[in-house]
Amino acid sequence: MNATYQRILRLRAIRHYEDRPVDPADLDLVLEAARWTGSSKNRQNWSVVVVRERAQVERLATCGDFTKPLLAAPVALALVEEPETYEFDTGRMAQNIMLAADALGMATCPITMHRHEDAGHVLELPSGWRCRYAIALGYPAPTARPARFGGRKPLGSILHQGSFGQ
Repeated sequence: MNATYQRILRLRAIRHYEDRPVDPADLDLVLEAARWTGSSKNRQNWSVVVVRERAQVERLATCGDFTKPLLAAPVALALVEEPETYEFDTGRMAQNIMLAADALGMATCPITMHRHEDAGHVLELPSGWRCRYAIALGYPAPTARPARFGGRKPLGSILHQGSFGQ
């Protein structure tokens, strides 16, 4: 199997980061991967807010229920959707960010903003825009281990042919 395929199979959320800033060149590469994400009708109707300032990260973290990784990471990437954005496209961008970061030796953890209206206020988004997701970004702590939740279901338990019952 090639290296790209192996990276996809081993990508995991990491919740513990080194206490050091993200190298600006690494951040630029991650953001460039986000920019090149495909989107429905090539609308590219998203933005990324890079949040480094601790007080702002703390405010953003109050907008979700499981946000400890944001507080632990040196950078939070808030994924912002313009009105009528397909969430599938936002998910594609998140995965590009996570895979690019992994390729650069970085770690990420996706975060849901359960109170996206509050996140919009924190980020001062225009009316109708929203932030439903963020990504914690940093370099993995030496002791960091991916969360383990029992592996994956067997392929046969999720695969159907032609219709759901087949």
